[in-house]
Order: sequence, then C-alpha cells, then structure tokens
Amino acid sequence: MTPEELPLLTDVFPVLTANILRLLDPDDTVLIDQIPALRYHGVCTCTPTCHNLLTAPQGSPTPYLCELEENDEAVIWLSLDPTATVIVDIEVLDDRVL
Repeated sequence: MTPEELPLLTDVFPVLTANILRLLDPDDTVLIDQIPALRYHGVCTCTPTCHNLLTAPQGSPTPYLCELEENDEAVIWLSLDPTATVIVDIEVLDDRVL
C-alpha cells in the first residue's frame, strides 16, 4: 500500500486529532500544519504492550518528543523525527483525549 492509499489520521481518529491541534502551542506551526495530512500507518507492533499510533512507517527514528499537557498532566506524546519537525508516532497517555 502506498502512503497516499493509507487513511488520514483525522479520518480514523477525529477527536484525537482535534485534541492534538487544541493542545499544541499555537506558535508551533511546523507541527500544526502537518496534522491534516498525517497518514495513519496502524498501531506499532514493536512489542505486545506498545500502542503507539504510527504516522510514518514502523521503525522510523524518533529521537525527539513533544509532550502535550492538559491541566499540567501529560496526555499525549508526539514522537518526532531527527529534524524534530515531523510527527512519526503518537502515544496516547490519557484515553479521554481519544
């Protein structure tokens, strides 16, 4: 399946996507601008307990993390590529944001 054939994250997880946009710093336009075009590559299968939502092919490097908080509590982690500008997976820490 080509990347263009994969569903958009916004179609699969509309509430999560809306919450990511709401929680991102409004000045972080690099991340905000890519959200509508993110493709959903499925759930990570690296270990049986990993539930990260992939927005890039599995195995993509993720050396950076963007923590999104609500009421001073981490609710979502966005894993970023080596340039720290591309979201490669999402870890939901609080199911209420789904």
